[in-house]
Amino acid sequence: MTDGSESNGWMIEVENLTKRYAAARAVNDVSFTVQRGEIVGLLGPNGAGKSTIMRVLSCFMPATSGTVRVAGFDVFTQADEVRRRIGYMPENNPLHRDLLKGLRGAVARERVDTVMQQCGLLDVRKRIIGQLSKGYQQRVGLADALVHEPDLIILDEPTIGLDPNQIRAVRQLIKDLAGRHTVLLSTHILPEVEMICSRVLILGHGRILAADTPENLRQVMSQSGQVVAEIIAPLPELQAAWEAMADVERFDLAPAEGEYVRCALTARPGVDLRPQVFELACSRGWPLRELSRSRHSLEDIFFHFTRPDREEEH
Repeated sequence: MTDGSESNGWMIEVENLTKRYAAARAVNDVSFTVQRGEIVGLLGPNGAGKSTIMRVLSCFMPATSGTVRVAGFDVFTQADEVRRRIGYMPENNPLHRDLLKGLRGAVARERVDTVMQQCGLLDVRKRIIGQLSKGYQQRVGLADALVHEPDLIILDEPTIGLDPNQIRAVRQLIKDLAGRHTVLLSTHILPEVEMICSRVLILGHGRILAADTPENLRQVMSQSGQVVAEIIAPLPELQAAWEAMADVERFDLAPAEGEYVRCALTARPGVDLRPQVFELACSRGWPLRELSRSRHSLEDIFFHFTRPDREEEH
């Protein structure tokens, strides 16, 4: 499909988007962009504004203020152009029970065959949608979103209510869309983002609190990360060493296997303590069995950015 912004590479451009319901703001002055071919996750607790953003992008809901463009077209003034370029699977996937989509002609039949194969539906193609399992109904929802070859696919909680095997299958389907389609995925399930998305937008109370790749967010968190060292040394000497090390903000000592002591060391922001700990152990002749820096999970990152005391800062 051709569009109005082929040169800038953006599939989604959101500027100062606000959506109010009575006195409450579901979305509060949100701005972000999504490049073509990306899979981007909207991550946040219930009520964070994820579904509202998706409904505005999909032309299902008007905004109170702000500018939103999809493939260069304004969702408010060029809604028909936007709808042609979007495949939308809303939360709870309200499917028609007797058809995939109202398309006509040989092209429509070809596309239906293609997406049924792509979504693993050929084995159930003659069954009524209402008789399918929840997992297959989610696949039908994806096929319905894909059938007209949209540039942008918007998925709101696509694995909700599925069992682990169904979740794995739907996640793989979504991952396979990368490059050929742009995907915006809303979820409150943390592993979903780690396994599927190349970039994450963390929302809280209608605002974007962080926007980056999961790996870059981990690096930001690791600037004040914890180093764990297991060392054989007298407790008083270890305690004195960590108290004297200027880059150690706090520490905790606990018995480990055998004669080893587990030292959990929290560094000043931006400092990696491992070289200093290694040099100290070598100079003192202390046996060192482990020296590692904690790797933050997406759950740690999510808690860091959405904890109540941080939100109050805004």
